[in-house]
Order: sequence, then C-alpha cells, then structure tokens
Amino acid sequence: MINLDIPGFGPVLLRHLVCDFSGTLSVDGKLVEGVAERLNRLAESLDIHILTADTHGRAAAALRDIKCTIKFLDSEYQDLQKEQYILKHFADTVIAIGNGNNDRKMLKTARIGVAVCLAEGLSTDALRFADIMVTSAADALDLLIFPKRLLATLRF
Repeated sequence: MINLDIPGFGPVLLRHLVCDFSGTLSVDGKLVEGVAERLNRLAESLDIHILTADTHGRAAAALRDIKCTIKFLDSEYQDLQKEQYILKHFADTVIAIGNGNNDRKMLKTARIGVAVCLAEGLSTDALRFADIMVTSAADALDLLIFPKRLLATLRF
C-alpha cells in the first residue's frame, strides 16, 4: 500500500498497480530492461495486474517470474475491458500505466493514470486522459518506488 496526501490533488491510497503490457512494459513483446525487478519490488506493497491483448504472443513467457495477475483481453472493446477491470478493483485505489488508445479509459478511471511513451509511441487520447506522462517504463514504476515523485508532479 502507498499512502500520500498530495496538496491540491488530495489523499491517495494505492493498493493496485494495473499496467498495459505491449508498448508500456514491453517493446515488441520483450520486457524493457529493469521492469521485472521493479515489478517484483512493487509486488511487496501493491497487487500487480497486467492487462494485455498479447499483440506479440510473448506476455506469459515474459511475465512468468513476475508476482502478478495477468489478464488476457478479448480482441474487441479492449478500452472498455480495461475500464471495467479498474472499476472492479476499486478505481480510487488504482494507479494505471498505459500508452495506447485502448488504455485511455483505464488511465482516466484510475486514481492516478500514467502515460508511457516508448518506441511504439503514445496515443494522444492516452496522454489526454493521464495525470502524468513519462518516457520510460522504469520511470513509471519508479514513481511508486519513490512516491515523493508523485507528490512533486501532482501537487498544485
């Protein structure tokens, strides 16, 4: 659990980390360097959920040593599936990380939404609905490992 009081943003009590896989934690189906270690470290204080359409068919193998729940999505309405998953897990205790159009509703619904721009790009809708934008998966996860970074970025 991560507990913060962010001036102007309000109290934040995070229990769940929900991440997109393709283009967010991975590039071309391969985990970005340092992501596995960070996710396992965060699993000590948060429930980790990875949502994926498994574009490259590599998610299960890439995540096999990660302490997380993997949810494979149907091919249609992925944005709605992700939003419903967030709502199911008490949206006000979720930080979500994503990069694509299918992540936009998840980023908007979560207490904190983080958009990541890697080699696969960042959709403008995902950016528009996020609270924070970073340029690496490591930076996104480090916001939780060093939570005062959230405070510095989100306070008014």
